[in-house]
Amino acid sequence: MTDSGITTNVIDKGQGLADMFINMGPQHPATHGVFRMELALDSELIVDATPHIGYLHRGSEKLFEHEIYSQIITLFDRLDYISNFNNELGLVMAVEKLMDLEVPDRAEYIRVILCELNRIASHLIFIGTFALDMGALTPSLYNFRDREKILTLFEATSGARMMHNFFRVGGVKQDVIKEFPAQVATLLDELEAGIDDADKMLSLGEVFVERTRGIGVIDGDVALDWGVSGATLRASGVPYDVRVEDPYSVYDRFDFGVPVGSAGDCWDRYYLRVLEARESIKIIRQALEQMEPGPIQTKVRAIARPPKGEVYVHAENPRGDFGVYLVSEGAESPYRLKVRPPSFCNLMALRDLLVGHYIADSVVILGSLDIVLGEVDR
Repeated sequence: MTDSGITTNVIDKGQGLADMFINMGPQHPATHGVFRMELALDSELIVDATPHIGYLHRGSEKLFEHEIYSQIITLFDRLDYISNFNNELGLVMAVEKLMDLEVPDRAEYIRVILCELNRIASHLIFIGTFALDMGALTPSLYNFRDREKILTLFEATSGARMMHNFFRVGGVKQDVIKEFPAQVATLLDELEAGIDDADKMLSLGEVFVERTRGIGVIDGDVALDWGVSGATLRASGVPYDVRVEDPYSVYDRFDFGVPVGSAGDCWDRYYLRVLEARESIKIIRQALEQMEPGPIQTKVRAIARPPKGEVYVHAENPRGDFGVYLVSEGAESPYRLKVRPPSFCNLMALRDLLVGHYIADSVVILGSLDIVLGEVDR
């Protein structure tokens, strides 16, 4: 009871006294349109947080069961919709493993080049939108400019800027044009310069560092307990990258580094993606040098029919460990197709990251996880 006679409801949420509850999202520009955080506040301090993810409801995993495998590829495009090629790769690898197919080298190199370009494009979006979350407009203009160059190449290769539907069980839909290596080499030079420009503009800016250093810290062991993966895990000092720990495709033929942080805060999670984009450029350059003429598709029936059995494969998506569990009954459609989405798993740690910080930090912490709701509420 205050002197004015007005009663204030104060609720103990376990972490402190909450005198206000607010919704952050789902229409907030920093929550990707469909994500909502219910925050319990003591003044501006977050004492509890409840994430709500169910606003997309696409039921993708149920849809998989009613489509043939070649139709499912385009559904995987729509899971993490800014990492389309990386998603497609996970699906076709699962089917190929169950069918015991050997993919031609040239097809594997094309896949790697496109996936690593997609990783760069994804990280460019992250860097730009993460800056926007803190009010910095110019870096996003630089990064979206460079991402547009990647999408132009994707469109020339697959026919679509996004939702490519390009990978096939046993290879790729069609070969790249003869100018492709030269176009990619030119693009890499431009991307390298653009990443350097954005890095110089943003990474050590006084306001940016103050908003990210020491914010949302998560220890490596705790991150592992939550199932966190990708740059979010590596920022906490755990050097786990599927491309190195469990090599797939032709990644074991490349020399590249795995950037690892130490603080496990928002700044480390941000900067690791800057470094990873540079490592992707190294991988692509090596792939261009090693790629030789040859077939781009192994012999397989047009409508794949994997034998009865089950298989699990995983790959390094731009957001982390992307897994596909496939159960086949020997039909043209899967009996069960389960996705292990890195964004969903990374979100598990969100409450621990938020509690004890201020409401202004919640936007920064959520942004540092680099989630895509298409693979969360699938």
